[in-house]
Amino acid sequence: MLMAGESALAKADARSWARRLNDYRQSDPRRSVRELLITAVPFALAWAAMLAALKLDQVWLYALLILPAAGLLMRLFMIQHDCGHGSFFGNRSGNDWTGRVIGVLTMTPYDHWRRSHAIHHASAGNLDRRGIGDIDTLTVDEYLARSRWGRLRYRLYRHPLVMFGIGPIYVFLLESRLPVGFTRKGWTPWVSTMTTNLGIAVTAGLLMWAFGIGPFLLVHLPIVILGAAAGVWLFYVQHQFEGTHWDDNESWEFHESALHGSSHYDLPAILRWFSANIGMHHVHHLCSRIPYYRLPEVLRDHPELRDVGRLTLWESFGCVRLTLWDNRQRRLISFREMRALYQ
Repeated sequence: MLMAGESALAKADARSWARRLNDYRQSDPRRSVRELLITAVPFALAWAAMLAALKLDQVWLYALLILPAAGLLMRLFMIQHDCGHGSFFGNRSGNDWTGRVIGVLTMTPYDHWRRSHAIHHASAGNLDRRGIGDIDTLTVDEYLARSRWGRLRYRLYRHPLVMFGIGPIYVFLLESRLPVGFTRKGWTPWVSTMTTNLGIAVTAGLLMWAFGIGPFLLVHLPIVILGAAAGVWLFYVQHQFEGTHWDDNESWEFHESALHGSSHYDLPAILRWFSANIGMHHVHHLCSRIPYYRLPEVLRDHPELRDVGRLTLWESFGCVRLTLWDNRQRRLISFREMRALYQ
């Protein structure tokens, strides 16, 4: 099933699109520094203002600042994400050290995350290579073959309260403290994770010493939890939408999956800024070396890509119900649809 706008490109060579997009890979060092400053400085100011609001018993101001502070933390994560792709700065050391420092704030070990995310890019949409860096997704047949307890566990995992509530807290606060899935992959995942943990401990310890444990937790935990939930939501809807593209290993093709398996999450301007244009995900997967601030140039110069996998904010809420891949219809379906069709 093709989404609106894909029919015109259904027969186009996705590989040729990737070659054409190479022209946008060059980063602008001044722009990159400016993007970093206009994100990190407001984040620090918002954090300090929340702390001051608590000290002055201005609860309304504290509550008002939580959402933008979480949005700025999410934007810092997107900068870390670009660093992981080697696209934010023109040199590797600039990308890596920027990513590592931000990783302390986002509680995400940069080098370990970069490796798992690279696997996600190399296997997105491949039914035979699921399991690392993606949302767990079962096919209808796999779900039906599970025991009653196995089905219940999957349904709980896919419940919105778990997926966007408990899940992000677990992933960012707990799972990221160990190189889960990479414990036998050499020393790099361990060094990345443990140095990040040390950085978090030192930074948190200094802030607790300066301002108190209670104020620190009241300021930082809501920011991290909301930012993590927003990040998981973005990642979810960028691949878990009705027109997404999945194939078994024999039929899977990288560029085709990138173009038609990733959505164009067409967000309002303010949300595009906070999410650093990550909604232009089909372009990002076609050419991950494009800096996020150049992604709008691609859609401006190639308007035929705007409607490929296009998903509006309102439409995206319907993606929550899509939980199983139906190999027969070649689309994601809900538990309700599965019961109606196959039980």
